Amino acid sequence: MAVAVGVGGMEEREYKTYMAPGSSNEKNTDDGQASKENFIHLCNPHLEKMKEDILYHFALGTGTHDFPTLFGDVKFVCVGGSPSRMKAFIAYIAEELGLGSPGCDYPNICAGTDRYAMYKVGPVLSVSHGMGIPSISIMLHELIKLLYHAKCSDITIIRIGTSGGIGLEPGSVVITRQSVDATFKPQLEQVVLGKTVIRSTNLDEQLAKELMQCSKEIGQFNTVIGNTMCTLDFYEGQGRLDGAICLYDEEEKLQYLKNAYESGVRNIEMESSVFAAMCNLSGVKAAVVCVTLLNRLEGDQISSPHDVLVEYQQRPQKLVGYFIKKSLGKV
Repeated sequence: MAVAVGVGGMEEREYKTYMAPGSSNEKNTDDGQASKENFIHLCNPHLEKMKEDILYHFALGTGTHDFPTLFGDVKFVCVGGSPSRMKAFIAYIAEELGLGSPGCDYPNICAGTDRYAMYKVGPVLSVSHGMGIPSISIMLHELIKLLYHAKCSDITIIRIGTSGGIGLEPGSVVITRQSVDATFKPQLEQVVLGKTVIRSTNLDEQLAKELMQCSKEIGQFNTVIGNTMCTLDFYEGQGRLDGAICLYDEEEKLQYLKNAYESGVRNIEMESSVFAAMCNLSGVKAAVVCVTLLNRLEGDQISSPHDVLVEYQQRPQKLVGYFIKKSLGKV
């Protein structure tokens, strides 16, 4: 536990940092060597006392669904903002893994709600998370519990999405090293029971390197590893000049973005901090892979033609799809 002293006469605030590894079970292999399976770690002792766990925003529950049967074979979870994009991804990965036929329709597992969409093929789960920290946070709470109830092990979760780039050509893909806040600190501040809690937003370094190697093998688009700035909104929080409210000038905006670049930030989005923090707490290997739709040093509005943007949005899917194929020995 660390205590931070307040500024300007404010009271001292108590900060807590949390970092929890996943639980693991050791098993003996045929040659007598011990192997470890990493299971989801739940930081909530109250769940064990519940007779039923209702995942309200998924329209699923342990009393109505057999989670181990439905999801027990999942090894890869890909999440992204748009339901249509995540449906397109599951169709793409099904074809890549040879698990589906062209034009095959994949049912929405969460059809009982209009909050999120979920699709599955083989060991891959594809889930939408909406826009912004609150939306993805709710989804992750229920996703992590779903994986726990399903007794899934050795899970990799990857967020695929779009972002604004800093100092990169549009269409570049950024693999996140750390998610940083709007002051460039690698942390998530969250108020819990009236107290400010600080959580780590580091992501799995080895996974980032593996994804970078996959991009080199594909050789189709520019990919970098860098920090990702996660903001609380799309306009003022990202220094745009084109929102309904803007009380700073262009020079101030450009200086802020240049400072971000100098600190290691290469793109900006609105979900990575809580994604990294919650995966850390749950002991899950995680990565963020986002394509940049524009270079924010050159403008604020996304003006590329629709067909170009569609092709850009497919780049994280191609990279993550290749990674999954390679992990499964299908490359």
